[in-house]
Amino acid sequence: MISVTSAQLTAWIALFVYPLARILALIASAPVLGNKQIPIRIKISLAMLLTFIIVPNITVPTNIDPTSAAGVLMLIQQILAGLAMGFVMRLIFTAVEMAGDLAGMQMGLGFASFYDPVNAAYTPVLAQFLGVIATLAFLSMDGHLYMLAALADSFHVFPVSSALPATVAFHTLAEWGTVIFTHSLQLAMPLIGALMISNLALGILTRSAPQLNIFAVGFPITISVGFIALALTLPYLAPILDHAIGLGLDTMQKIAGQMAKP
Repeated sequence: MISVTSAQLTAWIALFVYPLARILALIASAPVLGNKQIPIRIKISLAMLLTFIIVPNITVPTNIDPTSAAGVLMLIQQILAGLAMGFVMRLIFTAVEMAGDLAGMQMGLGFASFYDPVNAAYTPVLAQFLGVIATLAFLSMDGHLYMLAALADSFHVFPVSSALPATVAFHTLAEWGTVIFTHSLQLAMPLIGALMISNLALGILTRSAPQLNIFAVGFPITISVGFIALALTLPYLAPILDHAIGLGLDTMQKIAGQMAKP
């Protein structure tokens, strides 16, 4: 008869629970994998599968009970690490949607919005369109696989331990927000520039011909110029996304490395 002691059972649970907490936190905050339309059962199943694959290749302290105070602190540590790395990649898609929001407002499409089940809010249609394009580009570049590979590498760079994560990692996360929103302005700038020129031309036309109904003429012209500028800039969207995703993966590994610093 096989007998299992409570100490052995606690060690087995600790060996599985600590990596699972980091993986679940990343899946919850990461793009594509954290989509609210994906059932929770699939997310948990994916996290458990990844845990079974990763655990044999890493070192996990099994002498700390997950229900103890030290164990709870370790769980919080793993959750923070997973959320930070997933949030890095999430910001890329937020920046793309922000660029679409800025361009849509200039085009006069600020009122054209619909319910976005991912963010549980009403999103401008142009921002949602660019978000879908970014998602398809992310999948075609195997960004989700590289993201999971960076997650697996993080267990070697920042192993599961009782040490608290360094605050410099969260400072890097805040700086990453400024960098990625700079890319957002770069995406929106061609459309904003073209629309600014068209609005300037319409303003001059209104001053020269006051009897002209600017609302009847200007609105379709602004939308047409916006869509033409969008069609011309879409081919340059993929290289910018590729660069941003590469920076995001590097930032994930950088944050994981900085968390291990004392």
